Amino acid sequence: MGRFPPSPSVVVTQRARELRAEGRDIISLSIGEPDFPTPDHVKRAAVAAMDRNQTKYTPIDGTLELKQAVCLKFRRDNGLAYQPEQITVGAGGKQVIHNAILSTVEPGDEVIIPTPYWISYSLMVMMAEGVSVHVPCSQENGFKLQPADLDRAITLKTKWLMLNSPSNPSGATYSRDELKALGDVLLRHPHVHILTDDIYEHIRYDGREFATIAQVEPNLYERTLTVNGVSKAYAMTGWRIGFAAGPVTLIKAMAKLQSQITSGPNSIAQAASVEALTGPQEFLHERAAIFQERRDVVVDLLNQVPGLKCHKPEGAFYVFPSCAGLIGKKTPDGSVLNSDNDVALYLLEKAGVAVVLGDAYGMSPFFRVSYATSMDLLKDGCRRIRRACEVLV
Repeated sequence: MGRFPPSPSVVVTQRARELRAEGRDIISLSIGEPDFPTPDHVKRAAVAAMDRNQTKYTPIDGTLELKQAVCLKFRRDNGLAYQPEQITVGAGGKQVIHNAILSTVEPGDEVIIPTPYWISYSLMVMMAEGVSVHVPCSQENGFKLQPADLDRAITLKTKWLMLNSPSNPSGATYSRDELKALGDVLLRHPHVHILTDDIYEHIRYDGREFATIAQVEPNLYERTLTVNGVSKAYAMTGWRIGFAAGPVTLIKAMAKLQSQITSGPNSIAQAASVEALTGPQEFLHERAAIFQERRDVVVDLLNQVPGLKCHKPEGAFYVFPSCAGLIGKKTPDGSVLNSDNDVALYLLEKAGVAVVLGDAYGMSPFFRVSYATSMDLLKDGCRRIRRACEVLV
């Protein structure tokens, strides 16, 4: 386990807590968690489940009721037809993805991961003794994987392509046409499977349509594991329910693995998730509109900071600004900022703002800012970042 570093976002959050305990005024823009509460109708469903004594073990990979609700969600939102036997439910999207990787990746198998990427993807592959193939996706291309780059990365050892749209940390969101172009490449390589992490599906902006690759290219349906969950859109991070749809053989293998790790997910959380997926959905658009307003303010303010260049994301609730213009500059105490790690530590210590270094996501020199917090804190945080950067020489 010494080879596996702790999550940098958790490390930064912990350091921010320590500074707060010392009396420092710290604004944390590092955590990837909606600041909205879980909707009341979802919480009431959990209480009702407890009143029904629905507190026993459930089937290993989810109750039939939740699997049916997941099938409904995929039909309603994505135009994808699945049966309950094609659905798996785990203790969060992270467990579901990890189950898929551990169930399929042999030592030496390659997994293509567009960069920047969510921190855990590469570590999951490492745990399975696979090889992560990181394909850089430039800010100029909206942090999106280009078809030619995908084609060059595929070898006979490639087992999976991992897609995340909208993306953590960049907010990049693939259009239908962009997914179709990637699908055309994948059709030429029938041994490659696709794991698409759609956890931020409902957090997208500017009227952008959501698309997922099995929907766009039906010929990839049997090769795709479509992962989603209730944590981000429904503000249910602590309920720990994720799910996926895919080929029955893969789903069975993932259930076999889960049976020896956690067994079935939490029974109350599953009942609440049924209500989340089948109950009122209108609030999703309202919350996305609030996130969009925050995005616009944060992008505008960060682009006014000398040394930063901030791309406007299309989804999720992060921005991923380049801090290349700060590298090599000196702080007031004479220290030189040699990396995005130095920048992140400087902003925490000098400005009292916690962000996550870009190297954690496989791309430097950048850092991630989460705008899943109040507008007042976001404005204050961005002003602090600007003041801290203005005194660099």
